[in-house]
Amino acid sequence: MPQTDPRVDAYIEAAPEFAQALLQHWRAQVHAACPTAEETMKWSRPHWVYGGKILSGMSAFKAHCAFGFWYDEAVDPAHKKEGAMGELGRITSLKELPPPRELRAMIKKAAALIDKGAKPTRMARPAERKPALEAPPDLAAALKANKDAQAHFAAFPPSAQRDYIEWITEAKREETRLKRLVQAVEWIAEGKRRNWKYENC
Repeated sequence: MPQTDPRVDAYIEAAPEFAQALLQHWRAQVHAACPTAEETMKWSRPHWVYGGKILSGMSAFKAHCAFGFWYDEAVDPAHKKEGAMGELGRITSLKELPPPRELRAMIKKAAALIDKGAKPTRMARPAERKPALEAPPDLAAALKANKDAQAHFAAFPPSAQRDYIEWITEAKREETRLKRLVQAVEWIAEGKRRNWKYENC
């Protein structure tokens, strides 16, 4: 019997209707290819752990799903696509996934890499350093008006500052931007990073 997690059941049930069959299919393939993999939730998304390492994960969004491997070298290059969190691209239907036999082969390859003690290529690649971003005028003014927020923001590493700056500047509507600005200052004043909810997952 595969080891399942009721939180994964809940995640699938809460997903958009089109995504539920996709998520169930991926779940079934992982358990078929690697029966000892254990289900869990990481970063608020379903993952499978094998040998103490992350084997695979899946995510559902409004209009697509993403599936991937921690060991992305397990994915057949013919199936690799850009434009989504996972290595397989933005999946909207079962026909866009590799056939079950190929999918299970990838899962088994990922498990074999874990057995060999291989390091994921994503860990071997040096992190690309992005240039520091300057806070937009509205954020800078809001921080200046809140001493706690200003002090915490200044103490954040550049990546944490960037998370807030991008979150605010990527808002498509002025109303959304203002709402994010207010929320950001509140969290920053408490010393919280943009993704603080997921840091202890």
